[in-house]
Amino acid sequence: MKKVCAYLSIFAILTLGLSNTVFAQNQATETETTESAVVEPVAQAQEEVPAETQSFHQVLKTKYIEGGVPWMTPILICMILGLALVIERILYLNLATTNAEKLLKQIEEKVEGNDYEAAKEVCRNTRGPLASIFFQGLDRVGNGLEDAEKALTSYGGVQMARLESNMSWISLFITIAPSLGFLGTVVGMVQAFDDIEKAGDISPTVVAGGMKVALITTIFGLIVALILQVCYNYLLSKIEGIVTTMEDSSITFMDILVKNRK
Repeated sequence: MKKVCAYLSIFAILTLGLSNTVFAQNQATETETTESAVVEPVAQAQEEVPAETQSFHQVLKTKYIEGGVPWMTPILICMILGLALVIERILYLNLATTNAEKLLKQIEEKVEGNDYEAAKEVCRNTRGPLASIFFQGLDRVGNGLEDAEKALTSYGGVQMARLESNMSWISLFITIAPSLGFLGTVVGMVQAFDDIEKAGDISPTVVAGGMKVALITTIFGLIVALILQVCYNYLLSKIEGIVTTMEDSSITFMDILVKNRK
C-alpha cells in the first residue's frame, strides 16, 4: 500500500509538471504567431498593458520560457523527482510512527502472563518498525536474553536504514538543482557576449537582456534547492524522533523481559 501511494504521487507530480511545460511551450508558440499577425498599432497597445495584470502562473510560465527550456527543464525534473521522494518518505514515516507506550503496555501484560505467543501476535498486528523489532526480540527470547538483545540491535539497524532510504537522493537533487542553474547562467552569459560581438557594440539593452535571461536559471535552481532543503530537514527531524523512540523503547522492552524472566 505504501509503494502504491508513492507511485501514485510520483505519477501525479510528473504528469502535472510535464503538462505545464508543454502548455507553456504551446502558449509561447501561439503568442509569437499572434504577435506576428497583428498590425503595429495593436502591438503597441498590447505593450502598454501592465505586467501586473498577469497571474502568478502566467508570469511563472513566461520566466520559465525566458530562462530557456533546455536549461529549465532539468531543474524542473529535479524538483518533481525530489518532491515525489519527499512525499513518499512522509507517507512512509507517518506509517512508521507507533504509540510506543501503548505497545509496550500490551506486550508487558502478555509477558507477565508468560504468553509470549500472544505478545508476538500483538507485534504482528501493529504496524511500524518498533513492532517489528520487538517481534524479533520475542522470537529469540527462548534462546536467552543475550540473543534477544542482539536481535533488537541488529534488526534495529536494518529498520534505521529503511527509515533513511531515499534520503541520499533528495540530498542529491538539492545539490544538482542550483548547479544546473549556475551552468545555465554561465551558458546564458556566453550567449550574451556572443550577441554583443555580433552587434559590435556594448549596448545596455543587449547586456541587460542577456544577463536577465541568464540569471533566471540560477534563481529557479536556488528556489528548488531551498524547497527541497526545508523538506529534507523536516524528514531528518522526523527520522531522529522515530529512532530516539526506538532506542528508548528497546531499553524498556529489555527491562520487561528481564523483570519477567523465569
